[in-house]
Parts: sequence; C-alpha cells; structure tokens
Amino acid sequence: MELGRLEYLQALVTEFQVTDSPEAKEQVLANLANFAYDPKNYEYLRQLQVLDLFLDMLTEDNETLVEFAIGGLCNLCLDKTNKEYILEANGVEPIINCLSSPNEETVVSAVTTLMFLTTPQSRHQTTALPVVECMLRFSLSANKRLSNLATLFLEDYCSPPQVEEARNLSKHTAVGIPLPKD
Repeated sequence: MELGRLEYLQALVTEFQVTDSPEAKEQVLANLANFAYDPKNYEYLRQLQVLDLFLDMLTEDNETLVEFAIGGLCNLCLDKTNKEYILEANGVEPIINCLSSPNEETVVSAVTTLMFLTTPQSRHQTTALPVVECMLRFSLSANKRLSNLATLFLEDYCSPPQVEEARNLSKHTAVGIPLPKD
C-alpha cells in the first residue's frame, strides 16, 4: 500500500525524532529539505512543524544538519506564509549566525535566505550593520559564487549609506566573520 504525501512526510519527521543515528538524522533532514523545494508540500510541512525543526537545527553543532536545515528554509521562504512564519519565529538571527559557518553551502544558503526574507518590515534585521559588513567581506572572496551573491545582496538589498557605514567600520577593525572554507 502506497503512502500519501502527508503520511510519507510524517514518517520522515517521526524517523528524525526517534533515531539516535547522526547519519540517519542527516539523511532524513536532507530529504525534508528536498521536499521543501516543492510548493505542493508547503502546507504539509507547516502542518508537521518542519519549519520549526529546520529553525531548531540551525543551532546544532553538526554542520551537516545546519547545512540541510538552512537549505530547507531557503527552499521554503519564497512562500509568503512560510516567510511570515520564519520572521515571526525570530528566525533571522539564527540565519545570520549561519554566515559564520565554515561550510560554503551553509553560507550561500544563508545569504540567499536573507535575501528572500527581506521585506520592508524585516529589512532592518536582514541588512543590519554586521550583516552588511559580512557581505562586504564576502564580496572580496576569491570564491566567485560567494562574492557574486554578496555583491548582489549589497547592491539590491542595502542602501548606499548602509554600505558606506559598513565600509567605514571595516576600516577600523580586523575582527569579522571568517570566510567559509572552499
């Protein structure tokens, strides 16, 4: 007997919750992140509280879980309801924290997610000064993927005065968010 979409997603969530195996958790979270790509699954994923699961995983020590969680959020946040949920759940701060990950995929997904979450109401969070400073550093990266994305963020989501303020602050400090490893 074939499981329906909701039942299958429920089985994945249950497996994630009951397994003790880090590898199994990673595999299940990767599957959930992939299912988050399809708008047909959005309502089911909300119903199963997968957005909360992804948000909770952003603070894990396991970099692979963080990578799949931010990837899942990135897939989900183009939907207006999901975007509002993430913003109301104070999801911006843990997403910003992902910018300091050594994992390139995590950082790229975090930058993209911040772009998708930017609204007139959330702009003050998604383009806060530390984020703009970080994007300036990323825009200088030898990693073209990261530098192009950061440049796009600075040009399309930040005001010229924000960028200038961050540039001036960056001149006076050597401390910053490290670049991800290639």
